Amino acid sequence: MGLLDGLRAALGLRAETDARRDADPDDLFGMSTAYLTMEADLGYESLDIGALCFSGVDSHSFSETVDEVVSILEAGQEETGTEFSVSEDDHGYHWVILEDDDPEDLITSMHFAADTFIERDYGSRLLAAVFAYADRDGDPAYWIYSFRRGAYYPFAPRDGRERDSGAEFKLESALDGELEIEREKEYWYPLWPSERGTHPWE
Repeated sequence: MGLLDGLRAALGLRAETDARRDADPDDLFGMSTAYLTMEADLGYESLDIGALCFSGVDSHSFSETVDEVVSILEAGQEETGTEFSVSEDDHGYHWVILEDDDPEDLITSMHFAADTFIERDYGSRLLAAVFAYADRDGDPAYWIYSFRRGAYYPFAPRDGRERDSGAEFKLESALDGELEIEREKEYWYPLWPSERGTHPWE
């Protein structure tokens, strides 16, 4: 199974078939308290950036939906200060990337974007929401919300496409009960960046 097939299986159709609960964009607000726990209890700081991953579809209606997401984020930009961009990665997935030094505003903007897809009947195209952190040594860690599973899981990538499983299990233990955690580890799918990238959306 290739990388693209694996991502489709973990975050796509197989995840939807095996889903334990319905995805709810309101789950994203769980990060509003989780980032405080990450900082106070674990020493992780928010990197003030997150992203929404979705798969595209070649239709005029879907293009209009993406345009509507952009319009909503542009309208809220003056109030929240959330910077954003839309891009496509090397695997053909699309991302709405958001930056804001206020985690509450970042989460709210991401929720608006996700909710727009759902209201326009394209919720099935949503794959994941990703929130970026770094520990005191600068090592990255991400909380990934799978829309197909309705649950979060940690991802701590290291050089050489290795994962720090110890860090991931520590994050799982600390945030269990605060976030809806994915119990089946087979769905803790790594979202590696491209060779030139730093974050999963690059």
